Amino acid sequence: MNHDQLFKELLTTFFVEFLQLFFPPVVDYLDANSVEFLDKEVFTDVTSGEAHVVDLVAKCRVRGRAAFFLVHVEAQERVERNFDRRMFRYFARLYDRHDVPVYPVVLFTGPRPKRAAPSRHTVAFPDLRVLRFDYRVVQLSRLRWREFLEQPNPVAAALMAKMPMTIDERPQVKLECLRLLATLRLDRARMRLISGFVDSYLQLTGAEYTRFEMAVARTAPREQEAVMEIVTSWMEEGLVRGRQEGRQQGHVEGRQQGRLEEGRALLARMIERRFGALTSALRTRLSSLPVEDLEALADALWECRSAEDVSAWLEARRPSEST
Repeated sequence: MNHDQLFKELLTTFFVEFLQLFFPPVVDYLDANSVEFLDKEVFTDVTSGEAHVVDLVAKCRVRGRAAFFLVHVEAQERVERNFDRRMFRYFARLYDRHDVPVYPVVLFTGPRPKRAAPSRHTVAFPDLRVLRFDYRVVQLSRLRWREFLEQPNPVAAALMAKMPMTIDERPQVKLECLRLLATLRLDRARMRLISGFVDSYLQLTGAEYTRFEMAVARTAPREQEAVMEIVTSWMEEGLVRGRQEGRQQGHVEGRQQGRLEEGRALLARMIERRFGALTSALRTRLSSLPVEDLEALADALWECRSAEDVSAWLEARRPSEST
């Protein structure tokens, strides 16, 4: 899993929402329409000769003024030794290169440590403090997912999946992530980004998925449909990903077949929830549906108004089915 890419995509797509969630005072003076992400900022360590790439730098305008500042966000899996010094070096070089103020932020994404990570770098003598450099820290390992349930924010819906939880809470947290996401009225691409993030970091076992489904069944009908629509979306993405991974690694059947069977079962349950019990003929058709038609039906299902519409759709696709 490319953790860096997942977090970068989340933060660039929902940059203002990230600031709203964790640093609302910044949004008060930020012109949200001015945000511009800079190309890779690369700094070379002259002592070691190593090149360091800064994770994310956004150039922003101060609201109502012709003044700019940078927001530097570093996503970090773990707390490393002397990381505070590295943050200061990034700050100093960005400040020198762009000649505008820099707002530094670290997002610690890993499960440890539980203690507070450093948020300051200092240089001091017994008689003189030469430097005090402070930076903001968001430390997911110290946050409580229950405190974000009422936050109407897509970043909250995503990051709850990375916050501490017990094994028993995993199905509930996944449901809560998707329930929150369902209330946000995002476009399809952004909805898939968040649901894909949640599914990447909160993959349920078979037993956990059964508990997840039972929890969904206890929600209101509208909520059930909204959540299961999201589940269908990441199921479709997972099928495509499984097929691609299988081809790349040369073992299509094992990994893809598991996802395919899961997808068939999930789609059957979706149709039952919407239109009632399946006929034996329809269930048989679904149980042998190839992956290409399964993905297409997941998209087409929301245009169907009855089980007969589903059967008609399958009949129209019959020439494309494989044996």
